[in-house]
Amino acid sequence: QEVAPEGYAVLTLNRPQALNALSRELRHRLALALDALAAGPLPPVLILTGAGRAFSAGLDLKELGAGKATLSGGDGAGNDQGNSTGDVGPAGDPVAALLRYPSPVIGAINGAAVTGGFELALACDVLLASDQARFADTHARIGVAPGWGLSQRLARAIGPYRAREISLTARWVDAAEALSLGLVSRVVPAALLLDDARRTALAMLGAAPGMLRTYKAVINDGYALCFGDALALEAGRAAAHNRRVGASDIEARREAVRAHNRAG
Repeated sequence: QEVAPEGYAVLTLNRPQALNALSRELRHRLALALDALAAGPLPPVLILTGAGRAFSAGLDLKELGAGKATLSGGDGAGNDQGNSTGDVGPAGDPVAALLRYPSPVIGAINGAAVTGGFELALACDVLLASDQARFADTHARIGVAPGWGLSQRLARAIGPYRAREISLTARWVDAAEALSLGLVSRVVPAALLLDDARRTALAMLGAAPGMLRTYKAVINDGYALCFGDALALEAGRAAAHNRRVGASDIEARREAVRAHNRAG
């Protein structure tokens, strides 16, 4: 874990020898780290990435094979052999921790993101990919249902027709295809991925105070509603927020934007 003085944090899944497989310990440590950062007075913009050549290969199969985790339904932990492990409660669910994190989360997808790793990626707010990134969902092939939201988030990200084809065939989606599908914002050389993610985090930190969390929340909360209800949600929150913004605030921020544009 790294917390930069500029106001962003980097969390790295650090089991490269196991392709960052999601062991029970790693799941719990990731969830606890996310909640600890969120509990601070000013949760930083977060970058989530993996060490080595994979983002995450999914649940630790050695633990499953040794009987240290059992398959069940409902509280979900994805992997390349299946998901939904009974030993993952709310306190140790990293996807739930990502979803409740109030500030933006940038997924810097450095390599393979397989099933549970794919679900972690889909729980981020922005996805940047290295040219070595690739994605796969193998739930259908293994015969275990997803429990961390992959069946719903992928369809909403790229459309149901393409999502069904990817999930029902369990095929690989490379970085170039992920970009063409709109799954990732851009693809950069692997050596430049983290630098690009840091620049993106710094750009986000140029937002007006409080706006990152406010704007993220209205996008995410509205996306879960039908369009008419989402528009009403936006209108209500805009009215409440904008009543607190004075003319002097707007002028000061307008000057800050002009200075930024001149510098850029």
